Amino acid sequence: MTPTTASFDKKTANQADVAVTLTLNGNTLSTIKNGTANLVAGTDYVISGSTVTIKKSYLATQAVGTTTLTFEFSAGATQSMVVTISDTTVAPSAALKVQMYNGSLSASGNTLNPKFKLVNTSTSAVTLSDVKLRYYYTIDEEKPQSFFCDWSQVGSENVTGTFMKLPTAKSDADYYLEVGFTSAADTLAAGASIDIQVRVSKNDWTNYTQTGDYSFNAVDTNYVEWTKAPAYVSGNLIWGSEPN
Repeated sequence: MTPTTASFDKKTANQADVAVTLTLNGNTLSTIKNGTANLVAGTDYVISGSTVTIKKSYLATQAVGTTTLTFEFSAGATQSMVVTISDTTVAPSAALKVQMYNGSLSASGNTLNPKFKLVNTSTSAVTLSDVKLRYYYTIDEEKPQSFFCDWSQVGSENVTGTFMKLPTAKSDADYYLEVGFTSAADTLAAGASIDIQVRVSKNDWTNYTQTGDYSFNAVDTNYVEWTKAPAYVSGNLIWGSEPN
């Protein structure tokens, strides 16, 4: 299935259907699910040959964040596509900055260990469930991965991690870890900050090569402002920059 990740902007002028190409190997698509809910063929999506088009009218009803669509077939394994939903209709008034360092500076290791400090530089509280942070890196051999949050003032259980494969690989990144928050994380007060200390590993514990990864800070051993760890509010980039 290509692609396995996609983006959708809820702003009316920017909305577009999302097309997915399937290699069916003689099988047929049985259903597409969002969680336990089935999408409606002909309304939420249409099929033409080996192409499935997820309709913008359906995607526009999804909440800002990530929506995982599961494709089930007459035979074979299910496949998933993660759609990042944003809404640039209204620019966010929030102002954030990200400080970061890496817990391990080794060129190679079985764990990525970025440590973030999220600082609210605005004059009002920010709802943390609207906030996403990204850490861009190269996976160095495609393997299933796991996310761990070791500590945060908002509670490790209220910090989420999602792995996103770039549709087009860059020289310094082909994946990013998107760190988010549940509604139980509440808000970040004006002028306040929180730490988010996380780890990433492959399920078989094979190594990553950190050298040259876009978001890797190879020098500092304490928090510094780090524009290569971009931050978003409601899908809008408000701090840092993505890899070119």
